[in-house]
Amino acid sequence: MNRKSDTQVASTGDEGPSAVIAVTRALRVLEAFGVNDPHLSLAELSRRTGIHKTTVLRLARTLAADNYLVQKEDGNWRLGRAAGWLGACYQATFNVQEVVEPVLRELTIRTGESASFYIREGQQRTCLLRVEGPQAIRHHVRIGAALPLDSGSPGRVILAFSGEPGEPYEMIRRRGFHLSLGEREPEVSSVSAPVFGLHWRLLGSMCISGPTSRLSEARLLELAQTVVDAANKLSYAMAGSQRPAMQLEKPSTWHP
Repeated sequence: MNRKSDTQVASTGDEGPSAVIAVTRALRVLEAFGVNDPHLSLAELSRRTGIHKTTVLRLARTLAADNYLVQKEDGNWRLGRAAGWLGACYQATFNVQEVVEPVLRELTIRTGESASFYIREGQQRTCLLRVEGPQAIRHHVRIGAALPLDSGSPGRVILAFSGEPGEPYEMIRRRGFHLSLGEREPEVSSVSAPVFGLHWRLLGSMCISGPTSRLSEARLLELAQTVVDAANKLSYAMAGSQRPAMQLEKPSTWHP
């Protein structure tokens, strides 16, 4: 989680010139909670948000007045029913395509190559969404196509961040991306990075792909960070936050 001091929260340019500091701080408090951390003490809330305990207490009491937080008998805090109602509203109206497609389109514009988002279905990976690149010669994948997990960079990234053992997958976890040149299809190259959802659970992988004649290993390495950045952006969007609210459950795996 990104920690900011009380002063930094008040002054950082990340919040924009029109941000209301009290609202920003209150959101920091709400974002401190997670599935594995449903009950937090005042001291822990202060530590996670980087805001002084006196200020956190004032914010928590204000949020509790409108049922966004509840203070337990032992003094710890938990999310209240108003926060649950907001979460239910978000889930009821959430449209994966509306979130994923703009990120894929931006990635295609930045790289000039086709971009795809894959999810795991059993022992296969499925292309859920895809945006075609502008190049006349490009790699074609049908949306909904089921492909092997153990061949091609999108599938290997999914396996790696699902905990698959072995040095090849350890390397993928360390690097945070994977390159593939002619592994599943001759003369087709790709580079992929993992995408996480709420509480940083693995959702799938994002990739760009194209002919090896255009996407050499050197070119893939040049574009790898762009793909990782796009995957991170989508991860934060899927998690409903611009900031990582918590770490992955498995400390050995990489996360944005």
